[in-house]
Amino acid sequence: MSTRIVVVGGGTAGARLAQRLPVTLLGEEPHTPYNRVLLADVLAGRYAPEVIALPGTREPARLGVRAVRIDRAARTVECADGSLVGYDRLVLATGSNPVLPPLRGLRGPGGAEPPEGVHAFRTLDDCLALRDRVRPGVRAVVVGGGLLGVSAARALAALGAEVVLTQQGERLMERQLDATGSHLLREHVESLGVEVHTECRVSGLRQRDDEVTAVELADGFVLDARVVVLACGVRPRVALAREAGLAVATGIVVDDELRTSDPYIHAIGDCAEHGGRVYGLAGPALDQADALTAVLLAETAASAPRGPSSHGAERPSATGGGVGATLAETVPATSGGVDVAPAETVPATGVGAGATLAETVPATGYTGTRALTRLTLGGARPLDLAAFGDTTALPGDHVVQLTDATRRAHRKVVVRGDRLVGGVLLGDLAAVGTLARAWEGDEALPDEAPLLHLLTHDGGSS
Repeated sequence: MSTRIVVVGGGTAGARLAQRLPVTLLGEEPHTPYNRVLLADVLAGRYAPEVIALPGTREPARLGVRAVRIDRAARTVECADGSLVGYDRLVLATGSNPVLPPLRGLRGPGGAEPPEGVHAFRTLDDCLALRDRVRPGVRAVVVGGGLLGVSAARALAALGAEVVLTQQGERLMERQLDATGSHLLREHVESLGVEVHTECRVSGLRQRDDEVTAVELADGFVLDARVVVLACGVRPRVALAREAGLAVATGIVVDDELRTSDPYIHAIGDCAEHGGRVYGLAGPALDQADALTAVLLAETAASAPRGPSSHGAERPSATGGGVGATLAETVPATSGGVDVAPAETVPATGVGAGATLAETVPATGYTGTRALTRLTLGGARPLDLAAFGDTTALPGDHVVQLTDATRRAHRKVVVRGDRLVGGVLLGDLAAVGTLARAWEGDEALPDEAPLLHLLTHDGGSS
């Protein structure tokens, strides 16, 4: 049995699915799928673009192909080049678009492109364009002090640019860090030579001869700039789904089988909204791709006719392993075993090479991801940070923290009842593994262990 699976989007989620199943992958970018998390390192010159390429897909991907329309009745995807791609199951992994703030001077008449020197920081092409423009001493302004903005500022500083980082909120990375952690982060970013302004709203851009020359702030102050990086967050890319009549809220609404309002269409990654939540992170995107792999295998294996195969399912055709095949049959013979996720994302039960993936994954499908944010900022004294869960305490919560400002180290956890609900670690991440496991497992903390032990290097395990 062979089921035609078409995946729209060559980002983290789409590429992961295409590594595990024989699919037709339509990637809008001309580049081989790559790890978006490492773009800042490419910008800083630490990695060449080819180094961040993701593992190869099972079938050759169609790159530089933009999907423009879905015909649900005919089950086809129309591409910008006029071609039609038929599907039995369609997976939308369209990712997200950068948020462009409503700044004066950002767009010309008729929605013209931003002036030269103004860039988002979302794709490899964005990254390469910035690298071509930035020279030592060039004045660069980064708009947005979240995870992406901090990463971009650090990379630009590494290239020798004079960087100003502007953040409308009260502190850097306010979604992930508490006040103390954010203060230590700011000190580190400033030690890299970055000028940081918080509670600072950018209102417009100035330009000359279609090139940016300055950034205007709401209070009237003007920052000279030859490069402006817009790192104001991302928004799920849902236009294709909405125009096809699928249910869309913030993202494309999916159930526990990552299925949209059309039973033949699924959505995963940044574009998907599960349980009212859009994650926008690499970890959940990988989890969703793995869960959908299991769903597709289970769905087709259940309806596959029995054949002479020793595994009980009909063998795939020579043209490429239909999804009704067993996992052992669909893994390339050269792999030496099952292609599994990194250790931290593999289910505790493991996956045996002779079993179908559908048999190893709980019938509940995807139930959500507890996502941990982790970042390393370079410099003479690199700073590591990690944050997870709810770092803002509610009345009645227990908060335990250890801070050593001279060593730029800060550790804090929030305990609600008998559960660890969140934490922030900067500088010293020795305890992060144990803390993350306790949080992800959502298990009761031992009564006999003092809460302070949560912040020791062994996480209180001894």
